[in-house]
Amino acid sequence: MALREEDDDVNLTKMGLLQIGANEEASENISSGESEFQMYRINSIESTVVIRQLPSQGIAFKLWLPATTLVTLLDNYRRDPNTSPLTRTFSSFQSDGSDSSSPMNIVELGSGTGIVGIAAAATLGANVTVTDLPNVIDNLKFNADANAEVVARFGGKVHVASLRWGEINDVEVLGQNVDLILASDVVYHEHLYDPLLKTLRFLLLEGSKRVFLMAHLKRWKKESIFFKKARRFFDVDVIHCDDPQEGSRIGVLVYRFAPKNQTFKKILSNV
Repeated sequence: MALREEDDDVNLTKMGLLQIGANEEASENISSGESEFQMYRINSIESTVVIRQLPSQGIAFKLWLPATTLVTLLDNYRRDPNTSPLTRTFSSFQSDGSDSSSPMNIVELGSGTGIVGIAAAATLGANVTVTDLPNVIDNLKFNADANAEVVARFGGKVHVASLRWGEINDVEVLGQNVDLILASDVVYHEHLYDPLLKTLRFLLLEGSKRVFLMAHLKRWKKESIFFKKARRFFDVDVIHCDDPQEGSRIGVLVYRFAPKNQTFKKILSNV
């Protein structure tokens, strides 16, 4: 998870790029040398998730606002699925005749600190694989291990894996037992649009019922290029929109990507 701070299309502070919990009474931030530990309360499980940030190592090691949105939606889904925008997606995994007691299998792309994947494992009792570039893995593993007890208490498990977008071999290592793909704040550098789409096409190709949920905060006009390309391969819908933060004209959006009804192998071979 990364952002390019030198882009001058938008003021990062005004767009509300806050650390998770920065405006939440239920969270607490503790600094220790170069590390910052964010304690984030998940009310539906009456537990606290602890996340280590390493700001000096780059923005992939920080918590950002779109991740907050997904964590909150997961928390609210567990408390009251009848009013959640996630219900349509999650119920589809239990309507195909499979054992509804089997845990959901989730892959998170560009996990950064891992807060979304860890929260998904805990709130859904899911098997979650958090992924990112090799240099991010050590901190991801630290956070997964730090919250393993809380996650296990609710039937979940978090695995950590290196995944470079566009590298199909990395995706194949994950195996085929995947129901859902999650991500937050992954549309930023324009040169990564095609590698990310290649990874998504491969993941969604392997399972017709798979979907991709992505939390995104619009910052730059160029992002429209990504969504235009994505709609060639996927049906893309907005399933949730947060209220805008102070100084911003738009809140975090949550998108649902689902495969179109066409021959994906042919598309993949032509790109």
